[in-house]
Amino acid sequence: MSAIKIGVQLHPQQTSFDEYQAAWLRLDELGVDSLWDWDHFFPLYGDRNGPRFEGWTTLAVLAGQTRRASVGCLVLAMSYRNPALLSLMATTLDHATSGRLILGLGAGWFARDYREYGYEFGTAGQRLGNLERGLEVIKERWATDNPKPVRGSVPILIGGGGEKVTLRITAQHADLWNSFGPASRWAHKNAVLNAWCAKVGRDPAAIERTASIDRIDLNDVEKLVDTGAQHIIYELGAPFDLRPVERLLAWRDRQG
Repeated sequence: MSAIKIGVQLHPQQTSFDEYQAAWLRLDELGVDSLWDWDHFFPLYGDRNGPRFEGWTTLAVLAGQTRRASVGCLVLAMSYRNPALLSLMATTLDHATSGRLILGLGAGWFARDYREYGYEFGTAGQRLGNLERGLEVIKERWATDNPKPVRGSVPILIGGGGEKVTLRITAQHADLWNSFGPASRWAHKNAVLNAWCAKVGRDPAAIERTASIDRIDLNDVEKLVDTGAQHIIYELGAPFDLRPVERLLAWRDRQG
């Protein structure tokens, strides 16, 4: 069995930046495999007008302070940034982190973010169209810009489980895929992704499978791994209690 990876998504809301930064850097010291924030302009729970920090800026500030973990946003909404500019932003941060950036991308879904910040929300189909066109632009820029990303391109993670469009786009473009448990639901989506890989002529093994969890139950984690998850990402909000992460890392290390 390939080594299981453990990541943590720290929610950049309902906290101070100093507290957020301290948790991020401590997790890197503990040895997590990946660190993530998110791309929302308002809190998703708690005080809906509470403190929050913008995803890309937060990532740019903290990623270069880490030394071990892969870093990324789970996930950036393609609609919020010009994709050609985003490609250069990603290349820049990729060089600043010696090739540890993962570019997490999705179609976007939180209507308040769009409406209050002046973006057109549109339909799900329109947002998915933006995602697909944006991916094509980003890859074209990486093929021609100077400098290129450290590894020639930045690994792309696509988040989502839409079976007709999102997973087809994932099969065509992604290096990693993220969706949520429970294991039965995740396994079904994983099988649909494999079917799309067959349809578009992509080796399914070329896409790393990640699964997000919001609580740590090792039985549930093992079920996800048994159904194909290679990279478990624990979602953690403030106040940042890192003890469950330590248990998850100890479990990872026992897997050999």
